[in-house]
Amino acid sequence: MLAPEAVQDLRRLRARDRSMVRDAIEKHPPFQPAKRSKSRIKRLRGLRRPQYRLRVDEVRVLYDIVDERVEILAIVSKRDAADWLDVMGEKE
Repeated sequence: MLAPEAVQDLRRLRARDRSMVRDAIEKHPPFQPAKRSKSRIKRLRGLRRPQYRLRVDEVRVLYDIVDERVEILAIVSKRDAADWLDVMGEKE
């Protein structure tokens, strides 16, 4: 499930990046939402929300898991991810 802000974020991406993000979302979080790997999925420490980050090339998909359902909060560039987390992330 994409938050309205994430839908807008997705629309702002270049077509190639948008396609890569959609493929990664279909492949990773919905089927193994809590799976972590050093390469793509990371549990974000010190934050209550978002809980996870999915790396897709130079794009970061920030999401939570609520009742075994994935809620995508934002889709931001690697460059903007730290700033987004500082402003929008909820600390534990």
